[in-house]
Amino acid sequence: MKKRTLANKIAEISAGFPVLLLTGPRQVGKTTLLESLATPERGYVTLDDLDQRALAQQDPALFLQRHPAPLIIDEVQYAPELLGAIKIAVDRAKTPGMYWLTGSQKFHLMSGISESLAGRVAIIDMLGLSLAEIQDRAETTLPFLPTTDWLDKARADPRRQQIQLMDIYQLIWRGSYPQLVANPGLSRDVFYNSYVQTYIQRDVRDVLNITDATMFMRFMRAVAARTAQLLNYSHIARDVGVDHKTAKAWLSVLETSGLIYFLYPLHSNVSKRLLKTPKLYFMDTGLCAFLTRWSSSESLEAGAMSGAILETFVVVEIIKSHWNNAKTPYCSYYRDADQKEIGLVLQEGDTLYPVELKKTATPSHNASRNFGALAKLDTNTGHGAVICLCERDVPLSSSVDAIPVGYL
Repeated sequence: MKKRTLANKIAEISAGFPVLLLTGPRQVGKTTLLESLATPERGYVTLDDLDQRALAQQDPALFLQRHPAPLIIDEVQYAPELLGAIKIAVDRAKTPGMYWLTGSQKFHLMSGISESLAGRVAIIDMLGLSLAEIQDRAETTLPFLPTTDWLDKARADPRRQQIQLMDIYQLIWRGSYPQLVANPGLSRDVFYNSYVQTYIQRDVRDVLNITDATMFMRFMRAVAARTAQLLNYSHIARDVGVDHKTAKAWLSVLETSGLIYFLYPLHSNVSKRLLKTPKLYFMDTGLCAFLTRWSSSESLEAGAMSGAILETFVVVEIIKSHWNNAKTPYCSYYRDADQKEIGLVLQEGDTLYPVELKKTATPSHNASRNFGALAKLDTNTGHGAVICLCERDVPLSSSVDAIPVGYL
């Protein structure tokens, strides 16, 4: 099993909360991680087991008596009735680390969690393996910020491997699910076909009561084809043959299930920012490439989605670097009335860090030409970066560095 960056944080967070909820798409390794960290006295029960699920739904108090804390409860979304019983148990015992929960359907979970376990639960998001975890440097990974301090530490880590163009696209094409990474001989197409049929269609279609599987698959492909693009509900609805309202509802479920991510534009007014058009990113590039029918990493690298899929990979790696350290990434993109754009802006306190993402090995000084647009905002502008395919980091100016994708 690959070491996970979150491993150190799980124990630390569990020591401060009676309940820990680990959420994320199916098959990203949530259960494997918790089981690897559990002490011998911690029990395990999965609600994929229909008998256990029925008991948890019908008599949650008896369920917790049969399965005393400390306990891992897998796929807890199937029995939201348990949450009230867990609240009573943790309020009575007042002991940290009593229950570790996993959930793959966040849309089923969050209302019950907020009502029953507010103040008692730590919620952690998890995705597939990061580049750092694949390269066996999980424990040294820091949340990405293009500061000189981050860059110095990245440069000094001897385990950061230099990655060539086609190696990157092979990683992108194959994806980050642990089962695919651990088994190089496993057919990528067989895995994703099974994943889509077994998990996505079962989980998502059940929530949405979708009866036309073909139409939903067409919708998934239409969304995947638009990764790293501005979200346009009308265009997706038109391509799929559904109305605007339906497309919006389906996308909302994909977002809450951890399959896609909305990157909102930078705006000083948060409420206005959320009303403006976000960019859409698929959270696993392998699934995205499968849905858009790229037959090989070579065809993907040479094809029309080459730049968009690389941008997706980089943005998701940056998000993982924060989530894997149990932190929330405050990120956005920038676009102003003068059509000046910055691909990614990370915020730490009152400082904005501009980042551009380029498919080039020799970035020019012009790659960061729009970074100065942030000066008109009422914040500080931090060190900037152009993340690209260069072999080693190169200063482009006194305040901007070119950073190899392999440093992430």
